[in-house]
Amino acid sequence: MKILMIMTSHAKLGDTGKDTGLWLEEFAAPYYVFKDAGAKLTLATPKGGRPPVDPNSLGPDALTPATERLAQDAAANAEFSNTLALNSVSANDFDGIFYPGGHGPLWDLANNPDSARLISQMLSQHKPVAAVCHGPGVFRQVNNAQGQSWVLGKRVTGFSNSEEAAAGLTEVVPFLVEDMLKEQGGHYYKSDDWQPHVETDGLLITGQNPASSAATAQALLDKLGAKS
Repeated sequence: MKILMIMTSHAKLGDTGKDTGLWLEEFAAPYYVFKDAGAKLTLATPKGGRPPVDPNSLGPDALTPATERLAQDAAANAEFSNTLALNSVSANDFDGIFYPGGHGPLWDLANNPDSARLISQMLSQHKPVAAVCHGPGVFRQVNNAQGQSWVLGKRVTGFSNSEEAAAGLTEVVPFLVEDMLKEQGGHYYKSDDWQPHVETDGLLITGQNPASSAATAQALLDKLGAKS
């Protein structure tokens, strides 16, 4: 079982002068869900190398057993610091893709042609694609062979408008994940703010927020297991 994890290379929070990037929990928890299940992982980012990490995801309130495990895992940190460039990977080499969130993807992966190509190729090959929190932003410009959004008519979730408002970033982000998924024709569902929520519809697997990261990863494993 080969899974590609794709993370952001974008480090700046709009014009605020603040740093952003990957939300660490959304990498760490899925990473260990996959590793502990025996999956072979490949990590990639648009630019290659170490992805920027949102400093807020390193605070005491954001630490979890998975992030603490990551902090002590030299091999995992070496992988994390040496991700492949996204344009060097092929959908043919993987059984599934997982996109962690953080605000960074809204600026780079949502508009990245290599990411869009990989998603379309995976789905066309009947392979699942999963994304959590702001990760579903990657579906913004991804269409099927008929020119329709892959989320059209699908049950989906992602970081909600109310969660973005609670974070105080509604006017900072380039688009709101909930609004975008609805505009693309997705049937958007959510739980209460900050509560775990995962939607699986065919080959698309989406999670609402950081609390959903491990469950979203498990849903991808379940889909891969059902396929094998």
